[in-house]
Amino acid sequence: MNTPKLSRQTGRRVERHNVHGIVLLDKPLGYSSNDALHKAKRILNAKKAGHTGTLDPLATGLLPLCFGEATKFSNTLLNSDKTYEATIRFGVTRVGGDLEGEVLQERPIKHTNAELVSVLRQFTGQIMQTPPMHSALKKEGVALYELARKGIEIPRTPRAVRVHSLDLLENTAFTETTPETVVLRAHVSKGTYIRTLAEDIGEALGCGAHLTALRRIAVGNLRIEEAISLQTLLEHPDPTACLQAVDTLVGHLPCVELNEAEAQRVLQGQRLAWAGPEQGLVRIHHREQFLGLAHIEARRLQPSRLINLN
Repeated sequence: MNTPKLSRQTGRRVERHNVHGIVLLDKPLGYSSNDALHKAKRILNAKKAGHTGTLDPLATGLLPLCFGEATKFSNTLLNSDKTYEATIRFGVTRVGGDLEGEVLQERPIKHTNAELVSVLRQFTGQIMQTPPMHSALKKEGVALYELARKGIEIPRTPRAVRVHSLDLLENTAFTETTPETVVLRAHVSKGTYIRTLAEDIGEALGCGAHLTALRRIAVGNLRIEEAISLQTLLEHPDPTACLQAVDTLVGHLPCVELNEAEAQRVLQGQRLAWAGPEQGLVRIHHREQFLGLAHIEARRLQPSRLINLN
């Protein structure tokens, strides 16, 4: 049984609605991913919502939010590549690797532009990275950042991640105005910590470094250019018009079209004989309506995750 929620402003009961789709949100600075999700959920007056992976409060940018039946596909982006624009301050290391932490050490900046470019090449490809204490990874059920806040540090095992590319967007390291700052675009695999990458690059240059700003501009095939702000969502006369299709997060998968009989069988959970060329995970449609996902193997189509928009 769905119990109506109480409005904090009026104390009256608010009837939530079945809202289905995706909001590609440009998360503002200072909001946690959960803060942004709950704000959007209230604006849309939605019953069910979820996000596709956290983005730090000090980071801005692309945060896909799922509503209703779209939450069934929220895990599909967890393994996707991400792209960030990171502003790095050389010469200063801080607790946690960003502006929130206390200064640990200050060192002179002596590297040349050529040395910086050479170091960036060293951090491209598969690298070993030690997860930071200020992360959501858990040790015996406790997030590492909670331990870090108590001054507790535990050993972490380095793990392999892949940095597909590191592009120097803005290099002001050798001007008089901001002699210590660069902006990098980093295209990375899942599980890559940009603050750790910045710190490691700084150590390789012998001066240390920390993040002063971080913006996520892509998750898988989704781009920041498609995103909207919370303010836009709030001010829209019909916020549900901002929703993208339920299958937005799985749009990269091959699509197969079913006839009426095939669609009815699949919706009942039955598998089909399949003679098409597709293999693996696919989207299934009937009359251009998205039905869910199926897995094709050994000439059989087996429904794996179906949606119900009724």
